[in-house]
Amino acid sequence: MFKVLVSDPISDLGIQQLMDAPDVQVDKKTGLTEDELTAIIGEYDGLLVRSQTRVTERIMNAGTKLKVVGRAGVGVDNIDLEAATKRGIVVINAPDGNTITTAEHTFAMMIALARHIPQAYAKTVSGTWDRKSFLGVELRNKTLGVMGMGRIGSEVAKRAKAFGMNILAFDPFLTEERADKLEVKLASVDAIIRNADFITVHTPLTPETRHMIARPQFEVMKPGMRIVNCARGGIIDELALVEAIDEGIVAGAAFDVFEQEPPQEDHPFLKHPKVIVTPHLGASTVEAQENVAIDVSEQVLNILRNEPFKNAVNFPLVAASVMSKLQPYFPLGEKLGSFAAQITAHAVNEIHVDYAGELAEVDNQALTRYIVKGVLERHLGSEVNIVNAMHLAKNRDLHVVVSQTPKTKGFTNLVTVTLKTQNGGERLVAGTLLHGYGERIVRLDKFPVDIAPEGHQILISHNDKPGIIGRVGTLLGENNVNIASMQVGRKVIGGEAIMFLTVDKDVPKDVLVKLTGLHDLNTAQEIVLP
Repeated sequence: MFKVLVSDPISDLGIQQLMDAPDVQVDKKTGLTEDELTAIIGEYDGLLVRSQTRVTERIMNAGTKLKVVGRAGVGVDNIDLEAATKRGIVVINAPDGNTITTAEHTFAMMIALARHIPQAYAKTVSGTWDRKSFLGVELRNKTLGVMGMGRIGSEVAKRAKAFGMNILAFDPFLTEERADKLEVKLASVDAIIRNADFITVHTPLTPETRHMIARPQFEVMKPGMRIVNCARGGIIDELALVEAIDEGIVAGAAFDVFEQEPPQEDHPFLKHPKVIVTPHLGASTVEAQENVAIDVSEQVLNILRNEPFKNAVNFPLVAASVMSKLQPYFPLGEKLGSFAAQITAHAVNEIHVDYAGELAEVDNQALTRYIVKGVLERHLGSEVNIVNAMHLAKNRDLHVVVSQTPKTKGFTNLVTVTLKTQNGGERLVAGTLLHGYGERIVRLDKFPVDIAPEGHQILISHNDKPGIIGRVGTLLGENNVNIASMQVGRKVIGGEAIMFLTVDKDVPKDVLVKLTGLHDLNTAQEIVLP
């Protein structure tokens, strides 16, 4: 008989399958202190929580029988994942349970925005019958730009189609094939900014997406467009948005999220007549709260019964003998994936990983997860981890292909990551561990290199002509960018070449633009690695 403790308020309907299971005993004890939970956790095989209970390392260590901790929701900030992994305890969440709820809230906000519903309601109940001030617009035949076509963005697009809207969709992993399946038109961020009547964002908040819609974007938008954010605060520059509304560029906005939550009392959104706000209600429905509990209960039951499960957010168990060979390569693998993603401009439809040498002789699935995580993390941020990386890739029709060869290719081990894009392009980066030198990138596309993958770097493609290195160094020096190291690679004299610079800090975007303006220099891009 398995014993499961439910330590936060969760409806009986949500955990009904656990309560009905003949081999499971469920105890509900909420409001426990850390001391109280530590004192009793040793008798339980599973722990089910929401956000109130903090599952600390102390609790994990006391849970001598504990096999699984289930979080009835998405975030796991209240669970010590490192301690769980060390103890071999699987931590699972329910990332899909609030998909429909958030999509519906997004659409509710969009309709309310189009028809001025909150403003009209407020004026009507105040005693003023005013029909002239609230002339709205139809959704039919309008162009909706959806930025982020994961679970929620895809559901929003489905509903928009039913309302007769034309959909422009952007996602860094959205291919033409998948766009056709979803009946949307694949578009760039710039195309959406310039052509959409409505824009809704559904991306994680990452350095790449922070203020992805700001003053420069508002300046080129269609006058009278409307914008909705039910994803994450910070994706849209809030102060720049208010300015765009006041200038007549944006007709209105609807926000469920803020850069700071709760917002300050003087936040300009709160009293602006053309902005609709709600207090982060995207997942707040009876159904969503029950769905996440149902989802996580099912996975807890599968884990206890040693059956296949999904939605784990910490690392799966790996044999000690295999782990000893793979673990030193985990940081390198993640950096190779991140490096490859940062230098790839088009939507990726295949990640090809090749293992050569001793790594080809062991089960390298765990290392592959790190590589895929590195590829996805640039655009998905903290949403992706080493357990759900493969699942997220599959959901985006992103194929992961692994090949192995015992040939050493000049190194004891070599990991090669190739990203293939929908337009037939490829970007390749290969790396290894060198004794005494640590992590090294040894090949970039067709060029042999010797690069330490860390910090702030600039990758330059140029023509192999005299003076180009000097012009690059002079320009960077004039812009207070200090070069720590430089390496140049070429295949033939006077042909295509690359220059790889390690610098001390972030490179301003205007400096990269200036670099691309140099004679004989083709492209310049910044790469940031931990």
